[in-house]
Amino acid sequence: MESGPAVFAGAAFTLFGAGLLLWTSVRVRLREPVAEGAGQVTAAVLASVFGAVFLAAGLWAFTRL
Repeated sequence: MESGPAVFAGAAFTLFGAGLLLWTSVRVRLREPVAEGAGQVTAAVLASVFGAVFLAAGLWAFTRL
């Protein structure tokens, strides 16, 4: 009964983290701004860090099944 929320949280965090990392890498590769009004390097680093954190949180949630 308690595995349902863990599966949902794991899927949500993993998909969001992977999507954020993919989107950030495409924007950096095309040399387009990652965030409007922010420095290119700062925005890319912060987006990558948060993407990795969300991906790790999703994978951690899957280990709790």
